[in-house]
Amino acid sequence: MSLLIKSVQIIDGEGKPPRQADVFVQRNIIAAIGNLKNKDADEVIDGLGNYLTPGFIDIDTDSDHYLDIFTNPSQNDFTNQGVTTIIGGHCGASLAPLLYGALEGIEKWADPSQVNVNWHTMAEFLASLKRVPLGVNFGTLAGHATVRRAITNEAERALTRSELAVFKRVLAEALSDGAFGLSTGLGYVQGRVAREEEIRELVKILKSFDGIYATHLRSQTDRLLPSIKETIETASGTGVRVLISHLRPLKGYEDQFSKALELIKSSAANASVHFDIYPHDTSIYPIYALLPREVQKKNAAATMEYLNHKEDLKEIERELRALNPDDIWIAGAPRHEYFVGKTIREIASNLEVAPAKAILKIMQTTGLKATVFYRDINYDLLLQALTDERAFIASNGNSPPPGKFMKHERSTNTFPKFLEFVTKSNALSLEQAIRKITSLPARYFDLKDRGVVKEGKVADLVILGKDDLKVRETVVGGKRSSGGNLNRKGAILRHRNR
Repeated sequence: MSLLIKSVQIIDGEGKPPRQADVFVQRNIIAAIGNLKNKDADEVIDGLGNYLTPGFIDIDTDSDHYLDIFTNPSQNDFTNQGVTTIIGGHCGASLAPLLYGALEGIEKWADPSQVNVNWHTMAEFLASLKRVPLGVNFGTLAGHATVRRAITNEAERALTRSELAVFKRVLAEALSDGAFGLSTGLGYVQGRVAREEEIRELVKILKSFDGIYATHLRSQTDRLLPSIKETIETASGTGVRVLISHLRPLKGYEDQFSKALELIKSSAANASVHFDIYPHDTSIYPIYALLPREVQKKNAAATMEYLNHKEDLKEIERELRALNPDDIWIAGAPRHEYFVGKTIREIASNLEVAPAKAILKIMQTTGLKATVFYRDINYDLLLQALTDERAFIASNGNSPPPGKFMKHERSTNTFPKFLEFVTKSNALSLEQAIRKITSLPARYFDLKDRGVVKEGKVADLVILGKDDLKVRETVVGGKRSSGGNLNRKGAILRHRNR
């Protein structure tokens, strides 16, 4: 199978100015670039003078958490916005390794019964995923909480020395099998009980594999600065590259966010710390994250048990009353889809109760398995951070099957919106902006065959309108994503260990 893309302005992903050329793709590889108008090919795209760029790389996504890579394998919400590669396994939760073959660790996002789990190790998971007609390239981190929950049987305590030794062996095997690194969700229950020494010992394992440590911070509110300092110390103490997941200026904590960026900048000489960010004002949370921290137990069942047996919920309701019911709406509610798309205020009105009571009612009805969108980000300050040299652009979104999950703009328009903002504001040139979402994340994750338009590289490509920068066409591994192309199949990526 060959593909010829004629008459495009190539933005190569490395920051060079656009150049007029044609691109010839043989199978999944860019075979030639130049004046190729007389070249024969099985399929021809007339680029009409539009831009041709590398496929965009989204390094922080949730389609694995929601099991969408199985239930909606086309992942068209990503390819429609130019994304050809996604990285999962963030926030401490991954689909492998599974010590006991169970997916309870993702219950806060999805119903594990949707998938027939026939793997334990990372190698088995990636091999199983190769049989799925996945429409994008996919790589994953190994989740700290996924392994920890199995080792401790979900107990909220420190690891013993022998348990830590087991964890290290499991992590090393996952990295050998192709995991790109380790992720933690230190703001979630299993992450919060993990001591800094535990995290440091595990992160040290990454060094010999050249792996990445991605962390959802312990706090992005009143304890943001101590959380940043802990992360910087982990980076400097281990020499491992650290990625802070979805760092964002939450309303009421803007000053801490600005100081956090300064801390990251000032640490550059001694620590390799980056962060990912998206151009939207909305966060996505499992609904239990709205509860006070002291109420959140080891899992959804334990938290529900606590709520159902607590005689007086007035204190919890008092804290929930501080939330703006117009800024929170239900994104997903397995088996209770009638909640989806409604704000807390709308649901409260329908139930004829106060908004705080409505939140508790939703929690009880869904067994804490609902997901919410919460408009809690200072948008102006966030836009200023988009162009920080340590910032990667990532959606932290998913591509769900139709009808089950309310799609937010982060799942459909993160990368076009980023390009529109930086070019209209002159914050970055188009070549710089493309480099930020292609070759830079490819280099960070050691994706040597992707992220640039160059002969010999994999043909993950995007055609953007020269006048409006809208995605005209996305090519994954040499195959077009338009027209419902069922033959398109992304690669299952494995980290190349040293």
